[in-house]
Amino acid sequence: MRVSSLLASSVLFLRAHAFDNSRYDNVAVYWGQNSYGAGHSDTANFQKTLSYYCQDNAIDVFPLAFLNTFFGPGGVPSINLANTCNPVDNATFPGTDLPNCASLAADIKSCQANGKVITLSLGGATGSVGFSSDDQATTFAQTIWNLFLGGSSSTRPFGDAILDGVDLDIEGGNSDHYATFVNKIRSLASGASKKYYVTAAPQCVFPDGALGGVLNTAQFDAIYGTQLRSTLKRIVDPDIFVSSSKYQFYNNPCGLTHFSEAANWNFGIWDNWARTTSPNKNVKVYIGAPASTSAAGSGYKNTANSRYDLAIKNALVAAGGTGFTFPSCTAPAWTAGNNYPGNSEVTFGGYIWKSKWFSSSQPAGNPNGDWSAISACSGAGSGSTTTTAAPGSPTAGSCAGVAAWSSTTVYTGGMKAIFNSHLWTANWWTQGDTPGGTSGAWTDNGACTSLNSRFFKL
Repeated sequence: MRVSSLLASSVLFLRAHAFDNSRYDNVAVYWGQNSYGAGHSDTANFQKTLSYYCQDNAIDVFPLAFLNTFFGPGGVPSINLANTCNPVDNATFPGTDLPNCASLAADIKSCQANGKVITLSLGGATGSVGFSSDDQATTFAQTIWNLFLGGSSSTRPFGDAILDGVDLDIEGGNSDHYATFVNKIRSLASGASKKYYVTAAPQCVFPDGALGGVLNTAQFDAIYGTQLRSTLKRIVDPDIFVSSSKYQFYNNPCGLTHFSEAANWNFGIWDNWARTTSPNKNVKVYIGAPASTSAAGSGYKNTANSRYDLAIKNALVAAGGTGFTFPSCTAPAWTAGNNYPGNSEVTFGGYIWKSKWFSSSQPAGNPNGDWSAISACSGAGSGSTTTTAAPGSPTAGSCAGVAAWSSTTVYTGGMKAIFNSHLWTANWWTQGDTPGGTSGAWTDNGACTSLNSRFFKL
């Protein structure tokens, strides 16, 4: 397992070399959706050719987005590459909605000759995808192999170009039968003369609703954090995070805009998954983020002003882009039986953890638990941390200026609300979870000692 994150173009290193998945400074860019063009009319800034972007020696991987229909007319898939190639504006193979994009073959082969990896991303935000059985998944894997990878077919959309693998950007449904699909692709590629890659793009919410099952049972080379849904999103996998699946850290409460909030930013949970649960312990985990404000509905982050990004830059310079030594475990070791106030930092199991609220439990990679993994570290931890006696009954608190709890309001960790004449604090992102209910989303701060006109009985 390795660790990964996002760097902006100002941090990218100019280099030309054969792709090496073990590196920590790889960059992936989704190409094909012309996201800028979707909201703008100035064609000069529309998505340019694949070969244009391949001239950037800082980029290593280009997932082509997207193969958005698994089973179209004729039982074959369809692809939509926006203004470059699609079933409406381009000729399709007879009896299908599969466009003939053979004009891209030269660009693909040129990029590959320049050391780039070109994969095909399956799914997307509006994709018609999914399997009804293992047999269907196996057959579909053979189809993808024949149409785009190392197989042969009379209907190859990219002509004689052979792509380097597949990416699962599944944003709806469930993970049923996807492990069978991945395993079949792996089996077909096992005797090939070239390396084929399998990646995935889950949401940062853990576990991912659509891909959680397959991520735990099939081998992935990389994970692109926070599903990269729009065109030209840049992600890097440096040394201080995880390695090789991509997670969508935008359009989500666990996204980059919340990276300083232990109760919401959960990259450490994914890091822990990669090191302890993933079938491939060398999986790369990238932080996926929009490359511009127009590339996603929300979540754009100027990395030049992000503290975590500056740390990544320093680590890459020190490691030369080829490896990473985890920092020392500077937080004190977690001790059983101690009670830790909110925001306490401890060392446990090769990680520095921060408590989301008062806790006496053992740190664990549970997104709904008391602890958030901050970073991997080396050593056993030292020093001491502040502990406190276990709390008894909730103490009374002032409710002045606090609104009544509403089932339709989104609350993030630390936000307060009034319910049944008590003051409550949200433990994490929540909506519709009643204070005092079984979800554990709220902490009772005690009966209100003062109210104001904003308080009303539900």
